[in-house]
Amino acid sequence: MQDQINTATEILKQGGIILYPTDTIWGIGCDATNEEAVKRIYKLKKRSDSKSLIVLVDNDVRLQRIVAEVPEVAWDIMDYSKKPVTIIYDNPKGIAKSAVNKDHSLGIRVVKDTFCKKLISKLNKPIISTSANISGEKQANCFAEISQEIKNSVDHIVNLRQDESEPKQSSTIIKLDPSGLIKIKSPDSNIFSKFFFLIHFKLSKNIFIFLFSSTNLAS
Repeated sequence: MQDQINTATEILKQGGIILYPTDTIWGIGCDATNEEAVKRIYKLKKRSDSKSLIVLVDNDVRLQRIVAEVPEVAWDIMDYSKKPVTIIYDNPKGIAKSAVNKDHSLGIRVVKDTFCKKLISKLNKPIISTSANISGEKQANCFAEISQEIKNSVDHIVNLRQDESEPKQSSTIIKLDPSGLIKIKSPDSNIFSKFFFLIHFKLSKNIFIFLFSSTNLAS
């Protein structure tokens, strides 16, 4: 694994784009602070930059470097969740402008995947993660489903877990509202994207949670 981490890190330092396994589906990634590299990802996916991208960090400290004030409930959600969860925060710092949504929000996930954690740690910067498909096309749930067009368009493909055939899911996406409401997009978006459910959920406080269909994150 270490040789793959070293190679991917050098590619990212040079402003390159990689195709890599994450704690969810395979992702297209780059240095999240490199504006030109982020723009290359939008071009690769053939989409406008009207939708923001997801950023991965390796630990709580790096999260706090990007988000000045992480809401208390965010820590509760990360502690409670047994599956990967991406939380949308307001006013991130130090991230490429084109990766951030027009409303100044950004989806960030603290990863638990060993490869991703070590890669981010060695690069010492957050990385972009967006699904490995052309915008509007079917999401690739394992390496074998990734199109040759995508594979030919990146600078490096990480040689790990390529033989895994079990389909993976995207992370649950949670948006924290200043009023205390929490909006959730389930990975089962094909089932729930057209419906809004009000759910009573209890973490450290009584919080209303809405299931929502996100139109502001890259797919």
